[in-house]
Amino acid sequence: MNIRTVPFDHPDAVKLNDQVQLEYAERYDGEGDETYLDPAMFRPPHGLYLIAYDERDRPVATGGWRSQEENEEGYTDGDAELKRMYVIPEARGRGIARRILGLLEEDARAAGRLRMVLETGTMQPEAIGLYTSSGYEPCAKFGYYRAYENSRCFAKSLTRP
Repeated sequence: MNIRTVPFDHPDAVKLNDQVQLEYAERYDGEGDETYLDPAMFRPPHGLYLIAYDERDRPVATGGWRSQEENEEGYTDGDAELKRMYVIPEARGRGIARRILGLLEEDARAAGRLRMVLETGTMQPEAIGLYTSSGYEPCAKFGYYRAYENSRCFAKSLTRP
């Protein structure tokens, strides 16, 4: 597995984002993620975007983080928000998401972020399982979907090793 830093608008990132949006629509009755994301949000040192490529150099997984500060959507100063974690169905179960998650946490910590936060939904039990088994705990809701009943928010401190 080869994990590379890429821009959020890289063609492979766009392709995987389109796939995850289709999966969201399937799981959530026709709705994709409507959170506004700009490629500049993922540029170091204020963010990072990764793609994992398999042995045939096919893009199979993605994930990124972006800086957040206290605002009306419920973020806290020093937050790093996890976005677009996704593994194509045929590559799941190999620990790729966990590897990407670890690299994103490491990078956000090095950038001075204090905690990693994420929002997911009740129709994504695999995601909830990954995050809770990686030390994430439920937290106050934040972000675009904070008022939605099926939204779940999690956080993990980046200040402890």
